[in-house]
Amino acid sequence: MRSRYAAFAVGDRAYLLRTWHSTTKPRRLTLDDTEWTGLSIVDRDKGGLFDKEGVVEFDAHYTGGSLHERSRFVRENGKWVYLDAV
Repeated sequence: MRSRYAAFAVGDRAYLLRTWHSTTKPRRLTLDDTEWTGLSIVDRDKGGLFDKEGVVEFDAHYTGGSLHERSRFVRENGKWVYLDAV
């Protein structure tokens, strides 16, 4: 989760696409010029060493506001990837 936030903050499209589940990954990813200023993890459920799925609830702060989301992650080919928001 934190690495994906950092990728959004620096505009690393390639990393974001690599860490997106194959069934929900967009064909193209357009990033805007949002200035991300911080990340607060609110809660998490599962996502441990032996889990196959997990949820992270977070607030991603940017100049002028914040984004609140609960993101689902799953293991795909042994690696954690972003599935979707719930």
